[in-house]
Amino acid sequence: MELGLKDKVALVTGASRGIGRSIAAGLAKEGCKTAISARSERELDRAAQEMRDTGATVHAIQADVTKSGDAKRVVEETVKTFGTIHIVVNNVGGAGRFAPFEELTDEEWLDAFNLNVLSAVRVTRAALPWMKNQKWGRIINISSESGTQPDAFMPHYNAAKGALNTFTKSLSKAYGKDGILVNTVSPAFIRTPLLEEFMAKQAREMGVSVQDVIQQFLRENRANIVLGRPGEPDETAGIVVFLASEAAAFITGSNYRVDGGSVASI
Repeated sequence: MELGLKDKVALVTGASRGIGRSIAAGLAKEGCKTAISARSERELDRAAQEMRDTGATVHAIQADVTKSGDAKRVVEETVKTFGTIHIVVNNVGGAGRFAPFEELTDEEWLDAFNLNVLSAVRVTRAALPWMKNQKWGRIINISSESGTQPDAFMPHYNAAKGALNTFTKSLSKAYGKDGILVNTVSPAFIRTPLLEEFMAKQAREMGVSVQDVIQQFLRENRANIVLGRPGEPDETAGIVVFLASEAAAFITGSNYRVDGGSVASI
């Protein structure tokens, strides 16, 4: 399928590894001039070089988009490097501490919203003028199944991802007239480096294999995943690349779940 992405300019946040890295690589493979940002300069540079080695045009920007100045800077540097910006993938996010409601502090709630919601607000705000001026834009926010089907634990994260979902819907209604399409992609239990590190730690503490820990987690916390396994980062990247493309020109305000059948609602 011809996706019409050659020479489009894309920015992917949180792109040094995991889902963000797979998304950036997928966009670059389709011919996008791709800017990637993350907090870790070493991991970011390594990811950028690996993409360049495939012939991709990639620019790395070390930044922390939970800070207003950095969020604005990543857009400004993308535009300075490539001339404009067509696609923003707000991938930065995270749960922080896995804890029940009564143990979470106000600071942890605020951190969750700053990381998962306000980072997307800041980057989007900086990119919108360019998209409005050219009457073409794609904003794709990476949420989570937890924003639709919350867990009993991590209520701060669940609430933040729910807020990101409604933020997406609001933007889609506000900027459709400007040729800007805004959608959400909600992965479930994805085998990212962060997940693998967490599972390996649990395995060491329990004296069992990593696969045993994964299967236990699936049984106890993700029994609704009918495919019975974690997803892979590339399995999320594919739908993001599609939503960024001309092939998705009549899709906006939608939430695409990449969850192995986990979310029970229609």
